[in-house]
Amino acid sequence: MLTQDSFEVYFFLLIFFKIYIFLVYLMAKDIAKFSIGDIVKHKHFNFRGVIYDVDFEFNNSEEWYTSIPKDVRPRKDQPFYHLLAENNDITYEAYVSEQNLVNDDSDEPIRHPLIEEIFTGKKGSGYFRPSN
Repeated sequence: MLTQDSFEVYFFLLIFFKIYIFLVYLMAKDIAKFSIGDIVKHKHFNFRGVIYDVDFEFNNSEEWYTSIPKDVRPRKDQPFYHLLAENNDITYEAYVSEQNLVNDDSDEPIRHPLIEEIFTGKKGSGYFRPSN
């Protein structure tokens, strides 16, 4: 039989566990799979790039979002990455959801003209910049 003391301990542990699960969920939601400097490629379109900024959830215009066809429109509740992007013809900047990116293991450098303005150099499979 539960005593008043054991009931209070049980209640405290239950509340603590619920708060813990909620915090773990919030932290996991804000963790990005990729980092600044990583070289990635798009899963469906023929381009690759280097990440230079991360939004932990969608942070672009609604007009931009609705311009994406519904059948391929990504969820807003995930990280979105700013890329210095390239394909075989041009270089440009892209804004891509995490669900549409994979690591690019080609070891080929990115030829975007802004690389040297943002990053100091390339080491291994990614670019780096000095920390502040």
